[in-house]
Amino acid sequence: MEKITSRRNPLCVHMKKLGESRSYRYERREYLCDGVKLLEDAVNSGASITSVLTSAQIPFPLPLDTRVYYTDRGVINSISPLSTAQDTLFTCAMPVSRYPDGGGTPSAARPTGDAVTDAGGACILLDSMQDPGNVGAIIRTANAFGIKAVILTGACADPYNPKAVRASMGAIFRQALCQMNIEELKALRDNGQRFIGATPDKNSTAITVAMLAGAVIVIGNEGRGLSDEVFSLCEETITIPLAPGTESLNAAVAAAIIIWETMRCHH
Repeated sequence: MEKITSRRNPLCVHMKKLGESRSYRYERREYLCDGVKLLEDAVNSGASITSVLTSAQIPFPLPLDTRVYYTDRGVINSISPLSTAQDTLFTCAMPVSRYPDGGGTPSAARPTGDAVTDAGGACILLDSMQDPGNVGAIIRTANAFGIKAVILTGACADPYNPKAVRASMGAIFRQALCQMNIEELKALRDNGQRFIGATPDKNSTAITVAMLAGAVIVIGNEGRGLSDEVFSLCEETITIPLAPGTESLNAAVAAAIIIWETMRCHH
């Protein structure tokens, strides 16, 4: 195991840039992860681990071709963008089918739309959701309940942001993700895909009676809700019945309730 002592080591510089820069992540097609538990999940999920930097012993076997380097906590702390860095950092390659578009945004896991249009199962569409913690938490919930795909559109937070990766608790290695622009979403709608928008409007259909199975359920921006463009795709809007005087729920919490209800309807 090679030892790294300098924060200016090329691997350290590379990892730090992966943690800080969205455009660099998509240029290099890699993302930064932290923690031994997440590393074990990556191994068990078959993720493509490109390098490991640790100040501790890894308590389980890694794939034979994994590059492992040892350093001290000071170097680890200088690299991690998270306020509570753990003792192991590692990098993973983005899946081959996920690639950047011209703007450096997370582009489709483009299975030519297969993840969305294949028969059966619902999808969750995140419309310009900006908190990476919310994006990661929703990916985690979607994976736990068998959501077919999580679609990102508009100015969504990067699902490979370190905060989103941590919040996903390993689901980032398993959940089908795709980025779609409004034209692609319109094409889906024109091909018969149902879009249902979630809104706090009390006049919308309660999720307990709505027919959610097989639909694309849209969760909007934390502050502004659904964009006009995406709202225009929705044939129906739904709402979560809340106690009087309650204005709204956290976006990730609302998504979790909707995902549960979607899966309950499907089964």
